[in-house]
Amino acid sequence: MKSTAEREQLIKDINVLLHQAYDSTLDEIYALLKRIDELDDEEDLKAIKETREDIRINGTVSWDEIQNEIKNEINKDVA
Repeated sequence: MKSTAEREQLIKDINVLLHQAYDSTLDEIYALLKRIDELDDEEDLKAIKETREDIRINGTVSWDEIQNEIKNEINKDVA
């Protein structure tokens, strides 16, 4: 993940290039960005469905169980 400064600089650099681009290029970039967004949404929905299916099959894990697992892992690392 990029730092805030790196991200801001990248956005500025992209904006410079966008302002220099032809309209047809802007249309293509827009279409690609929309497709990337749609793919991200599809991946998110798939992950949600898989998680729900896993919960349906295996049940859920309580917060107490998670805390106990963390404590056990810490104790193993210390020992």
